[in-house]
Amino acid sequence: MFDAPFDVFAVMLAVAAFLIAMKASNQAAELRRRLSSLEAALQGQRPIQPPPLVPFQEQGSAPAEAAPEPPPIAPEAEPAPPLVADAAAPPPLEPSPDVPPPAPTAGPGFEERLGTRWVVWIGGLALALGGFFMVRYSIEAGLVGPGVRVFLGGLFALALLGAGEWTRRKESISNIQALPIANIPAILTAAGTAVAFATIYAAYALYGFLVPATAFVMLGLVALATLAAALLHGPALAGLGVVGAFVTPVLVSSGKPDYWALYVYLAVVSAASFGLARIRLWRWLAVTTIAFAVLWTFPGLDVAELQVAPHAFHVIAGFGLAALLVVCGFMFGPTIDDGQIEPVSSSALAAYLFGAMLIVLSSAHADLALIAFTLLVAATLAVAWRAPAATGALGAASATVFIVFAEWAVRANPDMLVLPGGPLPGIGPTATDSAMTLHLVMAAIFAAGFGVAGFLAQGRSSSAIVPIVWSATAVATPIALLVALYARIAHLDRSIPFAILAVLLAASFGAATEALTRRGTRPGIAISIALFATGTLGALALALTFALEKGWLTIALALMSLGTAWISMQRPIPFLRWLAAIFAGIVTARIAYDPRIVGDAVGTTPIFNWLLWGYGLPALSFWAASLFLRRRGDDPPLRMVEAAAILFTALLAFMEIRHLATGGRMTSPPSLLEFALQLCVTLAMAIGLERLRLRTHSIVHNVGAVALTVIAGLISVFGLLILENPWLLSSVDVGGLVFNLLLLGYALPAVLMLLLSYAVAGHRPAPYANTIAGGALVFALAYVTLEIRRFYHGPVLLYGATTGAEQYTYSIGWLAFGVVLLGVGILVNSERARLASAVVIALTILKAFVVDMSTLTGVYRALSFMCLGVVLVAIGWLYQRILFRRQASAPPAPTNA
Repeated sequence: MFDAPFDVFAVMLAVAAFLIAMKASNQAAELRRRLSSLEAALQGQRPIQPPPLVPFQEQGSAPAEAAPEPPPIAPEAEPAPPLVADAAAPPPLEPSPDVPPPAPTAGPGFEERLGTRWVVWIGGLALALGGFFMVRYSIEAGLVGPGVRVFLGGLFALALLGAGEWTRRKESISNIQALPIANIPAILTAAGTAVAFATIYAAYALYGFLVPATAFVMLGLVALATLAAALLHGPALAGLGVVGAFVTPVLVSSGKPDYWALYVYLAVVSAASFGLARIRLWRWLAVTTIAFAVLWTFPGLDVAELQVAPHAFHVIAGFGLAALLVVCGFMFGPTIDDGQIEPVSSSALAAYLFGAMLIVLSSAHADLALIAFTLLVAATLAVAWRAPAATGALGAASATVFIVFAEWAVRANPDMLVLPGGPLPGIGPTATDSAMTLHLVMAAIFAAGFGVAGFLAQGRSSSAIVPIVWSATAVATPIALLVALYARIAHLDRSIPFAILAVLLAASFGAATEALTRRGTRPGIAISIALFATGTLGALALALTFALEKGWLTIALALMSLGTAWISMQRPIPFLRWLAAIFAGIVTARIAYDPRIVGDAVGTTPIFNWLLWGYGLPALSFWAASLFLRRRGDDPPLRMVEAAAILFTALLAFMEIRHLATGGRMTSPPSLLEFALQLCVTLAMAIGLERLRLRTHSIVHNVGAVALTVIAGLISVFGLLILENPWLLSSVDVGGLVFNLLLLGYALPAVLMLLLSYAVAGHRPAPYANTIAGGALVFALAYVTLEIRRFYHGPVLLYGATTGAEQYTYSIGWLAFGVVLLGVGILVNSERARLASAVVIALTILKAFVVDMSTLTGVYRALSFMCLGVVLVAIGWLYQRILFRRQASAPPAPTNA
């Protein structure tokens, strides 16, 4: 664009000087306007003729009606909300208390808005678009030559500008006040400036009439003229002018885009817009300019031959202009109180960092794109160091740095995007390479820059949030970069050099923690110490991960949760409790991605395999972390960690059972052994949680106990009673005559269900406990029935007809079971056992009259009914002679006479 860099700096200095001069002129004009308005209002209260002399005592009672009513002062256009109040602006002048307030005026109606405002707006927009479309039509139809087109466009722009200035002067001469929002001079001037932008841009980019230097000067003059006109005409011109300027390259375009011309043009427009926003303190104008500028980064990113240089110039120029004119407290930006983080200041830098990141990703990490991105990140640190208002941009800088390096790692290792279930076609980028040395140098610069600056920033601000943001990025950025480099270079395998780097990083964080602890009380120092201490734990966990196998990453993250919970005991900061919960959530997400933790390397050894370490150690960590967190109260972070502890304990049991039942083949279908073990373990865990919740009163333990009970019910019904029932659907070999799968799958669950029903009795609703007790009765009766069938049919119960002797044995076995229940109920005085006995005997009676009578013949039928009769008579005798007699002989309670 220029022959020497000196020209660029000269133009920038000229623009800055002009902005400063315009600011001073604007402040002086505003002060003169306010003084004139106040003087006119005070003069309007004085009578035309001087009043007659009266005694001093009578002056207070002089009639106020002697003064004529002053004419109402037309309201002026109100400016948009400012970015930040300028400290150099004069304070508002208070009107005299003797001046009565102006009478309120009625708001404009619909007809007035339609005829005086909306029509003017639409007309101005139509004028600008008409000029654009006339140029396009002349190009398409070939009506006139390029030189005539440019000349006519310039005449049209001058005509609009002249009309705007003439109407403004006529209104001023005739003392007719402009409309408060939509005035005709502003609209005409806005349309003229937009057409002027389009004409100069077309003369340069389309036809080559102007060399780059001439085009730059002319575009700069139009931009400065627009700035000056907006100072006179108000925000209407600024809004339409900026939108028109940014839309011009879309409406007037060529088949071969020239990105250098485009981005030089946009730099001039951005400079004018930011300068106007700074002088008038229009927040909306700065935000609009940033949004349009970032959108103009996208054109050309999807092209195979991406032109990196002009795109990099675009984001660098926009970033520099935003830092100079938008960021509060930096260079020419508005003033702001110390310690405040201003949203527009931070968002402006973050927006251009986002654009630079897109250029790096789209260019496959080209060297020039990486250098430009590094410069912007370094500039962000420098601006935030000088201006605390832009501290919020540090988070965006840290995030974009991690995204760039993470994408670089995945680009070279696309297999990391493959899910455990297999690769997905078309998912993941092509494995390409980039400059390794440049990335390593960048990573070292970023890690050192964020870490050292974050440590040195402690105590520099009177606000607590500023040093906290610095410390958070100082801890997160080096750790994120280390993980990305490890994934890219070591391919997530063991790496002793990376483990050494992690240990050194942990030592650095530990030294920072110790140094900050020795300092006095300063804003945000406690949270910053906690963040550096957490970074120490995180780096040590990464060292363990790098030095050991892949599955240790899960364990390391779980240990980070435990360590953070322990630190929260030493430093009671609420953020640390949430951080422990976040680590627990990350570990849970890691398990969801790959439940086997280490893929196919789980091993075939029962129990003592990678599942024990991958699930057992996190479970222990979360249980210990919950104990630490509970000491300082019950809150959402504690509940999240407790939920993770219960989840990993259950998953440990389920995954180990599945590994044992399938011989290490985790994808095999379930079996009777697996369902039996799962049911027993689930019931045992439910009993443990029921006991635990009575002590902790934790809602998580309460819900967890109910959830495990429901899971046990589903396994028992659908797994053992239906799908894997050896008599109905499964041809499984149950094993020996007594010690077999039936004992594990039906007898032991019945005992555990009975214990669970007693654990919840008196603490939960009676139907809940009775339902569990009913399940125990069903499983006990099922065990008796299946064990009898095992005696007649051998280890496979599915095949073979049922003989009369077998049917008779079922009746005898059920009767014996009912009698045993009755005896237990009488001995321990348990009404629940006696009711269970009554249910079993009722089922036996039903079977005798429905099944035995129709299927049994001969002696078996007779014996079945004879035994049933004897048992029923004996039961009646027991009830009459023992149970009720004992109750009747009980001594009556003493009564008071």
